[in-house]
Parts: sequence; C-alpha cells; structure tokens
Amino acid sequence: MNTRADGGPARDHFGLSHDGARHAPAPCRESTPTPALSRESAALEPALSRESAGLGAALSREYAAARRQAVTVAGLGEPRVDPHGHPEVTADGTPVAPGVWVASADRTDLGDGPVHPDDLAEAATRPAWHRPEFLAGRHLLRRLLRRVRPDLAALPVHADPAGKPRLHGAPDLALPGITVSHDGERIAAAVCAHGDVGVDVQLPPDRLSDSAVRRCLGSHAAAVAGLPRLLRAKEFAWVWTVQEACVKAAGTGMSGRPWSIDVPPGALSGRWGGFTWLSLRTRSPVPLSCAFHPAPHR
Repeated sequence: MNTRADGGPARDHFGLSHDGARHAPAPCRESTPTPALSRESAALEPALSRESAGLGAALSREYAAARRQAVTVAGLGEPRVDPHGHPEVTADGTPVAPGVWVASADRTDLGDGPVHPDDLAEAATRPAWHRPEFLAGRHLLRRLLRRVRPDLAALPVHADPAGKPRLHGAPDLALPGITVSHDGERIAAAVCAHGDVGVDVQLPPDRLSDSAVRRCLGSHAAAVAGLPRLLRAKEFAWVWTVQEACVKAAGTGMSGRPWSIDVPPGALSGRWGGFTWLSLRTRSPVPLSCAFHPAPHR
C-alpha cells in the first residue's frame, strides 16, 4: 500500500513505528472523535453482536479454506487453485479478468534479475530506505510485462503529473495501464491491456484503532469491530486494499478519499466510479486487490 499512485517515496500508511509495530493508516484517522454507541442505541448491541458473530464465522471458514489452499498443491510445480478453479496469484502473473493480469510475491522470492537503467536512475533519486522495495516493484512489473507484453517490457516507466506510472517511448502503440504496490517485503504489480488499473497489497496491521475501522468501514464498522483481533485486522486490510486500488486506478491517490468507498466485508467484487474492483481473497494468502476499467464490448 502506498500514498502515491505509483507507489512513490512516501511510506505506506501502515508504516513502522519506533517500537516496530504496524499501525492503521493515517488518512483514516478521523478529524473529530466518533463516540461509541450511545445509550439510545444500546438496544441494538445484541443484534450487532449477532451480526459480528455471523460475519466472524463466515470469514473464519473463508480463511481456513485459504490456509488449506496454501498447503495443498495440485502437483509438483503446478499453481494452486481456489475452489472455483481460479489459479493463485503468483510472481509469474495470473489473469484475473479479460485483459487484466496481477502478480504478487515476497521480495525475497523474486531473486536477482536485470535492472533497467531508467529504473536504477530513478531509484537513485529516492531515499535509501525506499530503493530496495522500489526496484523490487519495477522488477516484478517488468517480469509481468515480459510474460504478457514482451514487446513492451523494456520501455521506460515514468510517473505522470498525478504520480501514476505510465509506459513511455512507443507513441504508435496503444499502451496498457500498469501499477505497482508494496508493503514491507510483499510486492504486487498489475497490467491492464485496455485502460487504467490499480493494485494494492497490504499486510494486516499489528495495531488497529476503532476510529480507523469506523472511518474506512462506514456502515459495516460495527460488524468488523466485533471480530477477533487478528481476523479484524485482516478484514480491515482486505477492505483497504480495495479502497486504495480504486483510487490508484483513478490516479487520484489519497485526494480521492479511498476510505469513503463502500466495500462490504467479505465481498469479492464490486464497482466504483466506472471501475470494476476484485478482492482476490481466494487467490492470495496476503490481502491483495485490483481495480480496472472493464474490457470494451466487441
């Protein structure tokens, strides 16, 4: 997860504090305190508790299935698949919709590869702490391009005025949309053949405030707030990846107010602002989502 649309030099919103703990995103802090349920609404608490319990049970089953998926391999060297037959998102890239591919991996799993001179030059302009993850993101992006558009894999990548990465150098070609995300050691990239795309990957925060849940979950906050701590943090991260993927696809970043995008807990897909979003819950062990323009009808 990044503050800039291109995964720019600002630290992610779940940045590390001095004690090493991961906290909820700063943009989700409310400008004015939101009180807890008032005495007038206390009568609703049993219903909310039942809602949280039901959501918790459903999500627990989902995560249990995901864990089983993570250790069950169809065959040596074969990609894992979800219950619906969709392949797991890997470092080699996976189609998630017509004309849309997503790749994700731990930075340590990417290995060494050729570094594009432009990427190396841009990395030199960034703070030292950010260079390894920046280069890992570009490495994964170019690896994905070599698979889906090898003719474009060596093109320069530059940020537009909004900070969104764009391929450059081939004015006679219809260039695909590209996007990169990183959080700690986890990296993600996406390519969309027919338009803009956003991707976001996020590790669940160690510390998550009630105000962050209320701000980002909106009307769904009560149900998520009642979940067990680890499940609560993971569900929050899943929702936040959708929200940030959407504003990255739009090129608005934080000015697009991602926390205002309605994402029901447990949802796998939806629409926002002309974009389709996918929460890749059954295809990634780490919260990972993407948003893109639907393919044009032929």
